[in-house]
Amino acid sequence: MGFSSVEDTHFPINRHLRLKDKLFDLSTPKVMGIVNLTPDSFYQSSRISADKELLKQVESMLNYGMDILDLGGYSSRPGAKNVSIQEEIDRVKGPIQQIKNAFPSLPLSLDTFRSDVAEVGINEGIEIINDISAGLLDDRILDVVAAAKVPYIAMHMQGNMETVHNTFEYGELFNELVRYFSERISTLQSKGIHDIILDPGFGFSKSIEQNYQLLNQLDQFQLLEKPILVGFSRKSMIYKKLNKTAEESLNGTTVLNTIALSKGASILRVHDVKEAKEIISLLF
Repeated sequence: MGFSSVEDTHFPINRHLRLKDKLFDLSTPKVMGIVNLTPDSFYQSSRISADKELLKQVESMLNYGMDILDLGGYSSRPGAKNVSIQEEIDRVKGPIQQIKNAFPSLPLSLDTFRSDVAEVGINEGIEIINDISAGLLDDRILDVVAAAKVPYIAMHMQGNMETVHNTFEYGELFNELVRYFSERISTLQSKGIHDIILDPGFGFSKSIEQNYQLLNQLDQFQLLEKPILVGFSRKSMIYKKLNKTAEESLNGTTVLNTIALSKGASILRVHDVKEAKEIISLLF
């Protein structure tokens, strides 16, 4: 029995996003680098504060081949403190301006579930909105995204920001996620949002076992005919299973990213750009 190539798992679905007046090609998987503009991100090395340090970090990630940069001013780690909308805006507005000035061609994504933050970000040059709630925590964000005609990443989660890291019971996990995404896609398209990326939400509202069950079924999400983003990077589903720390979880992250690519993932959201790009270079 012969083995199919990794490329064969990338089914002939829409593999392009429109970023303003340009088409962004996802026929080869892309790497989304993470910069957390928060004082309490779970992975300390991803926290950025000083202006020079920020630009140096972004330049380093670009040199390693980063395709998209994802910025976030609200930590979704377990136990993180809630911050006001204005504080979140204050955390992200200046860095967006600095990065756009220094690297004008770099596509920027903003990790937020708040419509006011998304609106400010888009006005400053953000080209993708990455919403962990898929519009369920602040439905006005869908109107903001639709008006701006920017791509939208819809993640699966349950509950609210206080309970998002609890383990939830599911009848059939994969089937429930398909129903969730089908409903979200229908709602988004009714708003006029058609550049949609799906994120199964590894580490959110799921046990360690549920996360790995979902990874094993990742290729089946192709039936939804949307690009898939995965975010395993140094998460507890790795370091708790290995009895290590987030800082010791790069190898585990690389293994899971490799599996995800073999199952059709289009975007790897990572802290470690160099290693992620090397996986893609080896497989594609």
